[in-house]
Amino acid sequence: MSKKWFPPQSDLEKGVNGLHINDVTPDTVATSSRFSSPPGPKTEALVPPIYHSSTYKLQSVDDYLKILEEGGYIYSRLGNFTNDSVCAVINSLEGGKGSLVFSTGMAAISTALLCFLKSGDHIVVNNPCYSGTYDIVVNILPRYGIEHTFVTTGCPVEEYRKHIKPNTRMLYGETPCNPNMAILDLEEFGKLGRSLDNVLTIVDSTFASPYLQPVIKHGIDISMHSCTKYLGGHSDLVAGCLTFGSVDLWKTMIHYQTTLGTSMSPHDASLLLRGIKTLPIRMEKHSSNAQKVAEFLEKHPKVQKVMYPGLPSHPQHQIARKQMKIFSGMIAAEIRGGVQGGKILVENVRLVQLAVSLGGVESLIEHPATMTHGPMLMTSEDRLSGGITDGLVRISIGIEDPDDLIKDLQQALAKIPENVIG
Repeated sequence: MSKKWFPPQSDLEKGVNGLHINDVTPDTVATSSRFSSPPGPKTEALVPPIYHSSTYKLQSVDDYLKILEEGGYIYSRLGNFTNDSVCAVINSLEGGKGSLVFSTGMAAISTALLCFLKSGDHIVVNNPCYSGTYDIVVNILPRYGIEHTFVTTGCPVEEYRKHIKPNTRMLYGETPCNPNMAILDLEEFGKLGRSLDNVLTIVDSTFASPYLQPVIKHGIDISMHSCTKYLGGHSDLVAGCLTFGSVDLWKTMIHYQTTLGTSMSPHDASLLLRGIKTLPIRMEKHSSNAQKVAEFLEKHPKVQKVMYPGLPSHPQHQIARKQMKIFSGMIAAEIRGGVQGGKILVENVRLVQLAVSLGGVESLIEHPATMTHGPMLMTSEDRLSGGITDGLVRISIGIEDPDDLIKDLQQALAKIPENVIG
């Protein structure tokens, strides 16, 4: 504190266009006083501030149209400095032409589908996929006259081509896939999309993060992430983002986003921005931990199969090596004993937490057949057709000591009786 400084003053104390504080009542002072910028050189906050304001003060009526033409802030649904700050960072990570952030991952997915598909269109989607994506494709899009065809996750990209119809307008893929960790060849997927007229490619790369797997460079039109997961990284926000391979796609989407009102709150944007700062360090630790845990599980007699891209036994291991820096923190493991074996495991861990979601610093486990992809969403036939077996468990490996995680899984697996395994 300098002895030459003076106390902060409101604009009314200094005077606003001839209006002074003595001209108004205390009621008005309480609601209308604003802090004037201090004198001296202007500085910039190292951390972008949270702009909670819903609306912005204009200097003139003409400024409204001028901002719409040139950029700036009018109303936070249309644009907010905190949100733009995190958009800029995500776009730089993705190597795109523009990014937008949304209130949830499903807000990003649903807005994209409603923006780029119309009645009479057709979309090809991998199966299985994220449960929310499955729900909107199967139960909501048909109400708007939008058709879909499923292809098996992990299939050659040529399978997508076989199901393209004259009205196909979108090819949708996940890699690694939720929940079975199948891998989509991004280079081939991008080539297919570029070879078609009026067909967009969109990839959900949530399980990898843009640090481990930038998508846009493969010629994909739209990269999607649930920022709730690895980008946020601390299980304390829900958010989503889309990054575009062209400015035109970004401009088309921002109209739908602002009209549908699916933008992120500035408070969540600030949390997300903070999370991204440690993304590289976290992803390295998630990945090294998961590699050790996957290798342990693959050798365990009560585990029938492990799907982890870092294992040579993974069917698309070579593709994963080609397009991923390292292999992230998600593991799918098929436990012997079906539903009962899977439930015994997830209900007896002590360090790993039984919870949905993923990508946080703490390890989580869930049983898709009875939880995220269970009977409330999918029939047994639909679930099994997507390779979600009764004993499949999904594990999000955190940044704890990997030996502690292995001990925890070991003691929980030991609780599965031999007569359950059969």
